[in-house]
Amino acid sequence: MNYATIKPRDIANGPGVRVSLFVSGCTRKCKDCFNREAWDFHYGEPFTQETIDYIIEELRPDYMTGLTVLGGEPFEPQNQPGVLELVRQVRKALPDRTIWAFSGYTMDGYMLPGKLGPKETTMELLRYLDVLVDGPFIAERKDLSLRFRGSSNQRLIDVKKTLETGQITLWEDWQTQGRK
Repeated sequence: MNYATIKPRDIANGPGVRVSLFVSGCTRKCKDCFNREAWDFHYGEPFTQETIDYIIEELRPDYMTGLTVLGGEPFEPQNQPGVLELVRQVRKALPDRTIWAFSGYTMDGYMLPGKLGPKETTMELLRYLDVLVDGPFIAERKDLSLRFRGSSNQRLIDVKKTLETGQITLWEDWQTQGRK
């Protein structure tokens, strides 16, 4: 796996101050994608254990809230093993940090049915996540008033509750309760 960039202090892709990893590679190629250069699986730098160690060190300060993995597409079958190893190590080293991922694939349409490579890998990856922002960006549904997503079709899913209940459960925090 390659990665396009790492933002060590990001406040746009989840609550609080986060480290955001933008993986390389996406076969979806959504119209109006903001990160087209990351469609290429060979773009950027190789993702190594040194990359994971760097991310964990950047997450250590007390003011850091968590990790966000975006793309490209983290749930492409060829990216899942690298992303899975990262979230395993982050959860072990820093269990109080939240882990978010963004995907153009939907949880109920692709991930839970096992349509993205080995289902065991996808399910293990999901179990490490706190929130999944799912669904493609659709320019015609663009809504700048939405938190942490660009179009109204995208959902902020509370992954743990969803896996527990078997029903898609949307994530809410004190700032989103009662809002879109």
